[in-house]
Amino acid sequence: MNFREYNIGARMFGVALGGSMCITLLLPSLNISRVDATSVSMDKQLTAGYETGWNVYDPLMLGHNKPLKVQLKVDPTTGQPIEPIYAYVYRSGTPFPGGVMHPDNLGTDSKTLSLAQGRMGEARMTEGAVFVVKTTDKNVAYIEDATATRGWQPDAVLRVAGDDNISHAGAGKTLFVREGCWWCHTLLPEQTQDWQVCGAPPMLGDYNGESPTAFGSDRKAPDLLHVGSRNSSREWMMLHFWNPRLVQPHSIMPRFDYLWGAVDANGQKIDLAKWDAEFNAYREGKRDLPPDVPMYAPNSEARWLIDFVLNMK
Repeated sequence: MNFREYNIGARMFGVALGGSMCITLLLPSLNISRVDATSVSMDKQLTAGYETGWNVYDPLMLGHNKPLKVQLKVDPTTGQPIEPIYAYVYRSGTPFPGGVMHPDNLGTDSKTLSLAQGRMGEARMTEGAVFVVKTTDKNVAYIEDATATRGWQPDAVLRVAGDDNISHAGAGKTLFVREGCWWCHTLLPEQTQDWQVCGAPPMLGDYNGESPTAFGSDRKAPDLLHVGSRNSSREWMMLHFWNPRLVQPHSIMPRFDYLWGAVDANGQKIDLAKWDAEFNAYREGKRDLPPDVPMYAPNSEARWLIDFVLNMK
C-alpha cells in the first residue's frame, strides 16, 4: 500500500528541518565575519598563540613554541613604574595567533584599529614581538604591537617582569587538550543555572582567532571557563592535580602527578612510591595527615597546566 500521506509528511519535515538549519547556521554566517573580536578573545588568542592542537610547530603537543603572558609593573625601556598591564611575549620564532596573522578574524573595527593605531602589521615572527590589548572609549578592543609603538623587546619584558609574574598558560592549554581535560570539562557555560554556578555564558566575539575553542564534548565535571575567578588558589590546584582525592574524596578525576616530572622545585627526586604508601596509610587511618605534595619545578608541565586553569576568569 502506498502511504501517500507519509511521503508528503516526510517531504514537509525535510523542508522544515532544512529551513531551520538555514536560519540557524547559514544566515548568521553571512555577518559573522563582521563581528568584532572582544578583549576576551584577544586575551585568549594572544595567550595561547598559534593552533593549540596538533600542528607542525609542536607535533607531539609538548607545549613548545608558545607565548608567555606577563604582568608588567615596570616599563622595560625606562625602568619607571607603570599601571599594571598584561603583555603577551612572543620570542623570536614563536608563531603568531590567527588574529595577528589574519587580521580579518578580528572583525571590521578591531582590524582597522589594530593595524592603524596598534601597528600590528609591523610585527615579525622572526624577530619576536610584544603585544598588549587596548580598548577605545567606545569599548572596541584592538591589538597593539608594543614592540613597534613602545619599543618593548621580548627579552627586556621577561627580565623586568621576573618569573613570579610570568604565566605559561599558552603551553598549559596545549596540555589541557593533550591530556583530554575537555572530555569531562566544558569551557562553555549555558544560559541556565550555569549563570549562578559556573559564570556568565560567553559572547559571540569571544572566540575570534582562537583555535581550537575547546568547548568540550561532555560534562562529567564542572565547566571551567571562569574557574580562575571561582578558585584562584594555586595551592589547591596543585593538590587537585597531584591527587584529586586530597580535596574531593569521591572525585572520579584521574591523577596527573606525572606532569611534575622527575624532580621537585628544589631539584630533589620525587619518590612517588613512597608518597603513595604514606597516602594509603592516611586513608586507612594510620596517619593523622596526608603526605605533603612536592612543589613543582618552574619548568614542569604541572606549572603550565595550572597556569592555564588559573588564567580562565
